[in-house]
Amino acid sequence: MGSFLNVVILRLPREESLVHPPSRCPHCGHPIRGYDNIPIVSYLFLLGKCRDCGGRISVRYPLIEAVTAMLATALYLKGGITPASGVFFLFCAAMVVVFWIDYYHMIIPDVISLNGLAIGVIVSTVQWIPGMTWSISLLGALTGALILYVPAVIYEKVRGAEGLGLGDVKLLAMMGSFLGPVGVVFVLFFSSLTGCLAALIGLLRGAHSATPIPFGPFLTGSAVLYVFVGSDVIDYAAELSFRFWAMFVTTAGCPISLPL
Repeated sequence: MGSFLNVVILRLPREESLVHPPSRCPHCGHPIRGYDNIPIVSYLFLLGKCRDCGGRISVRYPLIEAVTAMLATALYLKGGITPASGVFFLFCAAMVVVFWIDYYHMIIPDVISLNGLAIGVIVSTVQWIPGMTWSISLLGALTGALILYVPAVIYEKVRGAEGLGLGDVKLLAMMGSFLGPVGVVFVLFFSSLTGCLAALIGLLRGAHSATPIPFGPFLTGSAVLYVFVGSDVIDYAAELSFRFWAMFVTTAGCPISLPL
């Protein structure tokens, strides 16, 4: 599956077929032999070079294959073999594709975000995702769309320049159809936090303040994080918030009892 994701990442922005022609060397165009196309193993055996022309093969290929394998393993360890695990594996696979395409090309293909939105609503309707219904899925998609679209329009009106692409809006809507409105808030918070940190590091290293930064990688990384630990983080944050306000109220002279 990770090997196929590499094909999607390479060919989808070029609008090429995902099934034809077979995998070939990006330098000499020679078709890759079956025994040279074993994920991770072939890359290591060939020392990251094409057997025919000796051209360097990007380390991105085995990296994506390894990441995909680790995501599948982690989902199995988290929930076993269930419809939800299958759904979230496809979701995480889509996030991997969007991460790299947006990183390299600064575009988010509609074929992933819009089709993914529809799939999210469908799997929620048949309740393959625990706790999700069609209404929660649609609310999540609407929340994801508006929470980015409104400030993007305001920014463009005020500054006269695009600050956020519609691809990000559609991507967050797609995420909302799988994760619900709470997931959207989680993803937006952590993606904004990590995005700001990345921008700060870039400025400290001499980057210009007007340098565009793709937001998709931060959104997709935060979405995968939510799949694995989102509910735990939200529960912990809610508990901390409750205890903080309980302490505040008690200090103000309105004692309340806390459950142990």
